[in-house]
Amino acid sequence: MRNGGRILIDNLAAQGARLIFGVPGESYLPALDALVDMPAIRFIPCRQEGGAAMMAEAYGKLTHTPGLCFVTRGPGATNASAGVHVAAQDSTPFILLVGQVGLDCRDREAFQEVDYQQMFGGMCKCVAEITDTARIPEYVARAYATATQGRPGPVVLVFPEEVLNESADVKDAPQVMTAYAAPRPYDLEALAALLSRAERPLLILGGSGWTAEATANITKFAENCMLPVHTSFRRQDVFDNTHPHYGGEFGLGINPQLVERVKQSDLVIAVGARFGENPSQGYTLFGIPAPSMPFVHVHPSSDELGKVYQADLPILCGPVEFAKAAAQLKVPGNRAKWVKAGRAIYDAWQQPLPPATAVDMCKIIQSLPTLLPDDTIYTNGAGNYATWLHRFHRYRPGTQLAPTSGSMGYGMPAAVGAKLTSPETTVVNFSGDGCYMMHGQELATAVQHKAGAIFIVVNNSSYGTIRMHQERRFPGRVSSTDLHNPDFVALAKAYGAEGYKVTKTDDFAPALKAALANTLTGQPALIEIVLDVEALTPKQTLTQIRAAAQKA
Repeated sequence: MRNGGRILIDNLAAQGARLIFGVPGESYLPALDALVDMPAIRFIPCRQEGGAAMMAEAYGKLTHTPGLCFVTRGPGATNASAGVHVAAQDSTPFILLVGQVGLDCRDREAFQEVDYQQMFGGMCKCVAEITDTARIPEYVARAYATATQGRPGPVVLVFPEEVLNESADVKDAPQVMTAYAAPRPYDLEALAALLSRAERPLLILGGSGWTAEATANITKFAENCMLPVHTSFRRQDVFDNTHPHYGGEFGLGINPQLVERVKQSDLVIAVGARFGENPSQGYTLFGIPAPSMPFVHVHPSSDELGKVYQADLPILCGPVEFAKAAAQLKVPGNRAKWVKAGRAIYDAWQQPLPPATAVDMCKIIQSLPTLLPDDTIYTNGAGNYATWLHRFHRYRPGTQLAPTSGSMGYGMPAAVGAKLTSPETTVVNFSGDGCYMMHGQELATAVQHKAGAIFIVVNNSSYGTIRMHQERRFPGRVSSTDLHNPDFVALAKAYGAEGYKVTKTDDFAPALKAALANTLTGQPALIEIVLDVEALTPKQTLTQIRAAAQKA
């Protein structure tokens, strides 16, 4: 006989759980107690449930297994919903474990009571409230299977107080074996036929679940069939950006020449990508429902295939299985010039731009490979500061944690989660000042658990992205976007981290080297880059944006 808390923790361990992020709450005390006797699982107490959920989401992205987040009822679950939404839109395996009021209080608007089916139903693959202690193993196994199979995503499990307190005699569930769909022989034959007729194809990669093996196999496919490779929004790390076949990202602030390449193409092969609003440039790149060129759509979810685009060849399959099969294809063609032209466009797009202020963000970003290891993981949230990173950095496979959902506040906790997931890997977070302050308190979590990541705060004392949109639509009329910030260096030191301030470009390299030395001992470090708000985008200054809007 075991109480529900013990049964839950035993079954999480049986499924391979190693890290749980969360904020402790009285609604799940039996589970917290069971963790005392479970050294295989490390619980990371965080400072706010949103940060905890984003750390868990980062774990899910890096390991391709469900990130786990435990929160208390009501306000705790509400705070965590931001991370659940990231997991949903980013197709990340994730399980949120929520304490709930007692069954005897349900449906009375009891203290901190929430209907989680109603709250999370629209953003999760499954929301289940367990009312029988003996069924905990069944639901945990189901949660793991649901979160990982098909299109990965979040699952919410809800535990009323009695379920964790009461005891039952029940066996643990065996570890879930995830099922994967593979392409049919017909799919590969049809793909080869389409490729044999194509002179200007594009291979566009996105989605989640890409492993080192999948990247190696898709690279072989691109080389064998002479295909230019592009990536979807914030999925740049699914293919080595230094490879001669790589031609850039379909995302925000896209290179206009990539749009022209799509118009010129005679075959698009989209693997893993949903091609939502951002990569499709507001759903304008391809015809809807029928794209204007032959279109192959490879995706692990039958719900996604045909949802927006009616493909000439839909293939129900995940990236690992497709890449393994596609690596065996060899379809000759005179496409070398097309590949080289795509790479030339990418190389030109990455040429340094004249700095608008004393801090040259382009030069800073392009110095990163000379200062940091190739396998450094870079995290970011949402904001114009990220456009420099996405445009001028060349990602290696498995090194990008960035929310396709566009969630502010993500990058800071994601860096903590990444460092705890992969302690030997260098982790660098880029945040804007507005973005960082949303979960900056998790620096305390990083210090406590010796998560020696480097946090770079690009401080322009503004919600810069919104300021940019204001200047475009209402030039000169600034409203609600100016920020008064703390001294970020002093704040970092108050938490027990190291802090450095950069006010000109040449300050950056010494600061980064010093920060890296500190992290080797497990001490986090923060670098504040003071950037004039005039430098709003790589292409246009604030003044130029305002002038163009006034002229229009």
